[in-house]
Amino acid sequence: MPSFLSDGVEIAYLDEGEGAPILLIHGFASNKMVNWAYPGWVELLKKSGRRVIALDNRGHGESGKLYDPAAYGAPAMAEDARRLLDHLDIGQADVMGYSMGARITAFLTLNHPDRVGRAIFGGLGYGMITGVGDPEPIARGLEAASLQDVTDRTGRAFRAFADQTKSDRRALAACIRSSRQKITEEDVSRIRRPVLVAVGTNDDIAGSPDALADLIEGAKVLDITGRDHMLAVGDKIYKQGVLEFLEDGR
Repeated sequence: MPSFLSDGVEIAYLDEGEGAPILLIHGFASNKMVNWAYPGWVELLKKSGRRVIALDNRGHGESGKLYDPAAYGAPAMAEDARRLLDHLDIGQADVMGYSMGARITAFLTLNHPDRVGRAIFGGLGYGMITGVGDPEPIARGLEAASLQDVTDRTGRAFRAFADQTKSDRRALAACIRSSRQKITEEDVSRIRRPVLVAVGTNDDIAGSPDALADLIEGAKVLDITGRDHMLAVGDKIYKQGVLEFLEDGR
C-alpha cells in the first residue's frame, strides 16, 4: 500500500478507481481494510463510478504508531486526512467516516469546509456532541495481559476487536486516552455541506441520529434497521442509502 508523511507521521492509504473522489475514514481500532475493503465498500463505490481513497488513521493499520496521547485526537487525524487530499492533489472530495471516523469527518468539514463536498457520518449520532463514555475501561482492556483478564463489557469488546484486527494495542490505548476536544451544538450547526447521518437502530453507542441531524440544515437520517454498532458497517441498507445520497450530489 502507498503511504506519505503527514507532519512526520507515516500514513498508509489506498487509492483505487476513477471518477469523483470519495475519502473513507475508519473507526477506532479498525483500519481501511477491515472497515471498508472487506465489507465491500471499496468495490461498491468503484463500480458506482468513484475514485475511492481510504487511509489508516495514525496508530492504526499500516500507519505510524505513536504512544503519547497528545499525538492523537480527532482534529489531528482530520489534518492527516486533509494532507492526504493535498498529497493526491484533490481539491474537494465527498467524505464518509464511521464512528471515530465520523468525528474526524466533522472536524475536517468544520476546519476545511472547502475540501468536503458531501459528508456521511456513519455509526455516530448525538454522541458526537456528548461523547460515547469513559475511555479508561477501553484503554485498560487494551493494555490487559489477555482478553480473559478484561471484565468490563465495552473494554472486552474493543480488546477482542483489537486482537482480531492484529492492532498495536498500546498505540490504541494512547489514542483512546487522547484529549477529547468537544464539538458543540453550535459547531455542528455551522456545517453547511449536505450531510447524511447513518446509524443502526440497535446501536447503543452512537447516540440519536435524529438529534444530531436536527442541528444541521438539510441533514438526512438513514436508519440501518436491526443493526448494532459493529454490524451496521457492511449492511445493504447502509450501502444503498449512501449510494442514493451520493447520487443526489451529481
